[in-house]
Amino acid sequence: MCPTRYRCSAAALALTAALGAGSPAALLAADFTAVAARPGTSSATTAFDGVVEAVRQTVVAAQVPGAVVQLGVKAGDRVVAGQVLLRLDARAAAQTAAAGEAQVQAARAALEVASKDFERQRQLFQKNYISQAALEQAESQFKSTQAKVDAQLAQAGAARTQTGFYLVRAPFAGIVSEVPVSLGDMAMPGRPLLTLYDPSALRVTAAVPQSVSAGLTAAALPRIEFPGLPAAQQWVQPVRAQTLPTVDPGTHTVQIRAELTAGLTHLAPGLYARMWLPVAAGGQASGAPAPLTVLQSAVVRRAELTALYVLDPSGKPILRQVRLGRIEGDKVEVLAGLSAGERVVSDPQAAARVSAPAR
Repeated sequence: MCPTRYRCSAAALALTAALGAGSPAALLAADFTAVAARPGTSSATTAFDGVVEAVRQTVVAAQVPGAVVQLGVKAGDRVVAGQVLLRLDARAAAQTAAAGEAQVQAARAALEVASKDFERQRQLFQKNYISQAALEQAESQFKSTQAKVDAQLAQAGAARTQTGFYLVRAPFAGIVSEVPVSLGDMAMPGRPLLTLYDPSALRVTAAVPQSVSAGLTAAALPRIEFPGLPAAQQWVQPVRAQTLPTVDPGTHTVQIRAELTAGLTHLAPGLYARMWLPVAAGGQASGAPAPLTVLQSAVVRRAELTALYVLDPSGKPILRQVRLGRIEGDKVEVLAGLSAGERVVSDPQAAARVSAPAR
């Protein structure tokens, strides 16, 4: 037992101070360094929401009515030009085409008889055995039969063409993105059967305010960001950009299309994108403050969380969620979640150990 209550309290306080001084939190607090967030020095840029589109995309529809009897593709399949995608029931059309061919054969036989008869009548006329009227009648019969043959040939060709509509082929090489029909469904003229797009020709389209588009520099190309992809695939430089000459009267925006390079297999139509546009000195965004930049090593990524360890007024690291922008060298822009002058811990692992609750 302690001689007095005062001596026991003093000993307990000294022991607590000694243990606290040697705790990992106290030691790590002196080890990690914090850097104040400052605006970047890059040129003024503005981000606009965009979407990936296919330059060549088509909805294949039915031209004739018929039941779907064969479906050879599904969503996600790659097809080549001319490949059979699906078949419709063409039995009635095939019988009509066969009847047309039979009528052509009959018409040709009648033409052969009329041709021989006309030749005999001409020989008889040369020997003055028949009159001019009889010759003209034989010639008229021959020409009429020949016209019937031509008509039958045209009808048979139309029937054969009609049977080709029951066999749906790919108009170009690409990827099947949607198949809204299944076996047994009734296809009607104009009803979509599947959607096909060419993955080698993609672009990003964004709606930009008219006031901002007027200040865009003509020579510089925009940069495209895909926030939902891995870090190595988030940034793409387009090959060319086009500003459409029309303005939406409802939103007063102009569409800008940025064509992407071929071979980007990780992209697909409908993917969300950001289009970062360089703005000239007279543009609307030129007066906006430059985004803050921090070291990439200070960024904490946990599943879908992107955050930084920021020191509070007492010097304690606090994990704060942020939204990042483009990467330049070893630094990354912070678009939201951080204020200028706030101190960011450059070693997130050390900050995590300090901010972790004691066990």
